[in-house]
Amino acid sequence: MRSYILASALVAGLTQAYTVTNVDMFMLKNIDPILLPGKYTSHMHSFFGSDAITAHSNSSAELQKGCSTARNPNDYSTYWVPTLYHADGSNYTAIKPFRFSAYYQKTSSAEIAIPQNMKMVAGNAGATFQDAVDSDAGIQWFCDGGSESSESKDAAAFPTSTCKYHLQTLLLFPDCVNPDTLEYAYQQNPNWVDGYGDNRCPIGMKRMPQLRFSIRYDLRKVLPDGWSGTPPLELACGSSYCTHGDFIMGWLQEAAENMVKDASSNDREYFRVSGPNGAGDQGSLCDTENAQDSDPSHGTSDYQESLKMMGMTGNSTLVKKDFARRHLF
Repeated sequence: MRSYILASALVAGLTQAYTVTNVDMFMLKNIDPILLPGKYTSHMHSFFGSDAITAHSNSSAELQKGCSTARNPNDYSTYWVPTLYHADGSNYTAIKPFRFSAYYQKTSSAEIAIPQNMKMVAGNAGATFQDAVDSDAGIQWFCDGGSESSESKDAAAFPTSTCKYHLQTLLLFPDCVNPDTLEYAYQQNPNWVDGYGDNRCPIGMKRMPQLRFSIRYDLRKVLPDGWSGTPPLELACGSSYCTHGDFIMGWLQEAAENMVKDASSNDREYFRVSGPNGAGDQGSLCDTENAQDSDPSHGTSDYQESLKMMGMTGNSTLVKKDFARRHLF
C-alpha cells in the first residue's frame, strides 16, 4: 500500500507545474494558534518559516512582519508539525529535521492563489491506527534510501528496519477553498456527485495550489546501531499515525498570485516563484540564524514541562492517545 500511495503522490506533483521552498526550523513550542488559539496546552510542535508566529497569530500580515527561514524570500508562511522524539525510557530527545520542504503542486490547474489569511490543518492528531488516518492527507513514513530489507506495513507506520539514509514523511493539504469564508476541502474523485461541481471541489469552492510537506530526518547519530522492529521514536502527539501538519499563509500577495500565473506560462514542470523580494531560492532577507520565539515569556520548549502544562501525569503513548481523544487537537 505504501508504494502505491507514494507513487500516486509523486505523479500528482510531477504531471503539472510545481514549486518548492526549503524552510529551516526555528523553534519548538507547545502552542497551536489554529486549534488552540491563545493557549499553551498543546503538545510540542516544531515550527518553520516566519518567526512572528505566537499562540495568538491569526493573519498573513502578522507573519509578514517576522524573519522567515524559507529559502524563497517572498514566503513568510509558518508551517508546523508535531515534534519527533527519540524515546529512551523516560528520556525524550527532540530530533531536528534534516530538511523540511514545502511543495506547492497542481499549480497549473489552480483557479486562484492561496488566499491571504488562509489557515489549514491536515491529518488526524487523534489517530492511533491506520484506518483512523485521514486518507485524503496521503500520510506516509518510509526510508528515502530504502531500508535494509523490504517490508509490508501501514503507510502511516514508522519503518521497522533501519533507514540507510533518511526517515521521510509526506503529508498533503486540502486544495479547494471558498475565497470568501476560507473554508477548505480536498478535491474528490470525478465520479463524486453530491455537493461537488465540475471542478471536483465542493460547490462554492475553487481549486488552489496544493501544499505538500516533505520532511526528512537523519537518525544516524541518535540511533547509530539502527533498529529492528518498532523504532524508539515517538511524535509529541503519540505514534506515527497521529501525523498532522498546520499552515498559516504568509506568501506576499504578488508572489502568491505569480505561483498560479507563472505555472501556466512555464514550459517546465518545476518553476521558481518570483515576487517583490526576489525569486527562487535566494534566501530570506533576514539573518535566519536570528529567527527566534517572538513570545519567549509564555509557553515552553521543554518536553516534560509541556506535559505538565497539558495536565498529563505521564509520558506514555497511551496517555497521549487519551489526551488527544479528549481534546481533539
